Parts: sequence; C-alpha cells; structure tokens
Amino acid sequence: MAGKAFEEWTVEEPYLNIHCSLGEGPYYEKATNTLRFVDIIEQRIHTVSLTDGPDSVKTLQLDSPVGVTADVEGFDPQEKILVGLKYGIALLDRKTGKYEYLTKFAAPGDEDNDRLRGNDGNVDVHGRFWIGSMTDFNKGDFRPEGHLFRFDGGKSRETIKGDITIPNSISWSPDNNILYFTHSTARTVHAFDYSEDGSVSNERVFYQHDGPGEPDGHRIDVDGNMWHAVYGESRVLKISPEGKLIGQINLPTKNITCCEFVGTELFITTAGNADGEGKSKDYGGALFRVDVGTTGLKPYQFKLAA
Repeated sequence: MAGKAFEEWTVEEPYLNIHCSLGEGPYYEKATNTLRFVDIIEQRIHTVSLTDGPDSVKTLQLDSPVGVTADVEGFDPQEKILVGLKYGIALLDRKTGKYEYLTKFAAPGDEDNDRLRGNDGNVDVHGRFWIGSMTDFNKGDFRPEGHLFRFDGGKSRETIKGDITIPNSISWSPDNNILYFTHSTARTVHAFDYSEDGSVSNERVFYQHDGPGEPDGHRIDVDGNMWHAVYGESRVLKISPEGKLIGQINLPTKNITCCEFVGTELFITTAGNADGEGKSKDYGGALFRVDVGTTGLKPYQFKLAA
C-alpha cells in the first residue's frame, strides 16, 4: 500500500500586513474570537478581532520585550493575562499596560541578569508555565546561556535544562505523555517522557532539521502532528508523530516564526526581512492564515498559586 502523499499549501497574501519587527506568540482567545500576538523587538502586544477583520487591530505598548502570553484561570483574558517578559513571568493588566512579576528567572536573592530575556513558552495540563530564557538583543552574539524553566503557580521556579542558545516552543503530545522542546540554533526538536509531577526524562531527538533555516515556534494538532515554523525558509513544516516530514506551507516572506490554530485555520506570524526583495521584504512581519483541514490541541490556562 502506497504511503500518504506529501501535503502542500501555498499562501500568497497576508491576512494582516502589520510589519512586525519580530512577530511571535500567536494565541487564540476563543471567547472573544480574537487573536493576540507579540512583537518582541518593539515590545508590543497586538490583538485583532477575527469577527471584525484586520482593521480592528489594537496595540498595547509595553516597556519590556514580551515573548509569549497565556490565559490565567479565574481571570477574564480581556482584563489580565500571563506574559513572559525580560526578567520572568508577570501578570499583565491589559487596560493599563502595567504588570507585576510573579516569579523571575534569577534565583531568589540573586540579581536580575540584564543579558537575558524570556522567549517562547506554554502551559501544561496541570496549569504550570514553561518558558525559555536567552540572550537579549543588543548584547552581542547569542550565547548558550539560556535555560528552560518550569513555573508552578507563579511561586516556585525549576530549571529543567541549561546551556541553551535559542530556546523555543514547548508543547505536549495529545495524551500528555511526551513533552516537545525546540532548540532553534541546534535545529533540533527534543522529546522527553513527561510525568504528571512536571518532571521529564529520556531526552531524545524527535526531529533534526536539515536546511539553512532554524526551527522556530510550533503547535500540535489533534492527531499529534507538529506544525513547525522555520525561520529563514519561508515555510511551516508538518511533522508526523514519528518525526517524519509529511507536508509544508509555503509563504511569500522568509522569516516564519510561529503559528496558532483557530478552528481548521492556521494563523502564522513572521519577522521583518529588511534585506529581502519583493514580497519577502514587503510582507516581512505580517500575519498570515491558511486552512489546513485539522484542528489544534486546546490550550491550558495558567493556574496561580492559592
């Protein structure tokens, strides 16, 4: 019996040509049918109503690089959300733009490390937040000085993995038995056995990318496939639960950063491409959408400690 054909989609035009310097962290708010995403370099959170369309986009300016957001159990996401900022994780008031750090990357009693900032992250099935730290912009070359952290209830901080240069997306298999973690500079997606207490073991390579670009952000669909943006290659990869490349989305701009499911559509963030030509330059930093005929796993809410 012949194997299933390689799937391919091509997107020609953006949904929202917003020109982010570094668009990232797309997150779907189902209750309001809105999509929020960040611009890490410009320190902004953008929100667009998918009911009202691209012209409804609103922007919240912060004073810190923001890499990722998540909903918080017991809070209206239109009022407050969790954000991964420069020095740790914080509760953000979306009306005022003010935030309060819950826990920092630095160990208690240590000074904040100005060289580092938060990057991508995700919430696990038990409401714990996982996030990576990395060299901040304007600090010279990226170094293997980042870490992968797990925050329980906004109180305790656990270091899961160190010596990371660019930590990226964290996700779980549909049965929550496997944790996936992307190390972009190594072009590697790692897999771990994942336990209910938040511990991980049996680290192995799930997918090793062969290409000039670097795997960036990803999402998992209901069948366990991984949809992985590749920075520098104008595409999002569809990777099977066995780690095999089985499809791709082709985009008109080069620097693809992350994606998010909204029903059967995948919304895709990108970064600027100032040195590019034609559409790659014109659409760098835009938000794209494409129907891929499947749905993503439901996101979990962060649980604050009582």
